[in-house]
Amino acid sequence: MLLIRPSSSLLRHAIAFRSLATHSLSKAERGKQLAAYRAVDEMLDSSLEKGIIGLGSGSTIEHAIERIHQRKDLHSVVYVPTSFQTKRLILHYNLRLGNIDQYTSVDLTIDGADEVDANLNAIKGGGACLFQERLVAQASKKFVLIADERKKSDKLGSKYLRGIPIEIVPMALQTVLFNIQNMWENATVRLRMATPTDKAGPVVTDNGNLILDCQMGPIDDPVNVYRDIKLLTGVVDVGLFCNMAEVAYFGGLEDEKVDIWYKQKSGKGSTVVRS
Repeated sequence: MLLIRPSSSLLRHAIAFRSLATHSLSKAERGKQLAAYRAVDEMLDSSLEKGIIGLGSGSTIEHAIERIHQRKDLHSVVYVPTSFQTKRLILHYNLRLGNIDQYTSVDLTIDGADEVDANLNAIKGGGACLFQERLVAQASKKFVLIADERKKSDKLGSKYLRGIPIEIVPMALQTVLFNIQNMWENATVRLRMATPTDKAGPVVTDNGNLILDCQMGPIDDPVNVYRDIKLLTGVVDVGLFCNMAEVAYFGGLEDEKVDIWYKQKSGKGSTVVRS
């Protein structure tokens, strides 16, 4: 008889499902949970009974999906995942699964972030799902970020020191490395490697691509940095999400407080209000 052993990553997800329910959370996880629950409760209501909701990737989104599962009034909504991990979570909780191929418009997307600046620009892609995350976010009428309070930043690149995630096609590796180093002499660019317990070699995205992490310190102009890197041949996407989010929820680590940053539109554009 042929026995199929589950992969280590799927086993970790199964363990994660149990641990969220049976063990007390760390301060960081509690902060993520606070932000996720608050965002779901405020941004999703019964008016979305037949709506299409995008769900991002990462540990914070696990809490959001957990809260959606608890909300029976949200079970008729269609949920569009941005990664294999999120798809598995949607199926695990018996929620309605959709695909971005099916919809040209998404009502709202909730996603995590690695760092969020004072203008609601964000670094994303620490989980190597940046292309799918942008695809769904750009199809959305509203884009909402959730994170714990450690992800707040005045300037991108100040706290998330791993660097800007860049998804590239494999054959462009050396060319993109050379071009980025040529454009920013002080930048450090590394190919992201998988952990030894998972696999030998580089991280491979759901699309079969590679991930570079580009460290360049605090970023004064993330819009132009995004554009300059994105225009390089072989670059699929860049983990700078600029002028996309309308609101961000940050869960506190030491208390039950959730800080909310949101864009308030005016005649001259918009400003970010903190509450």
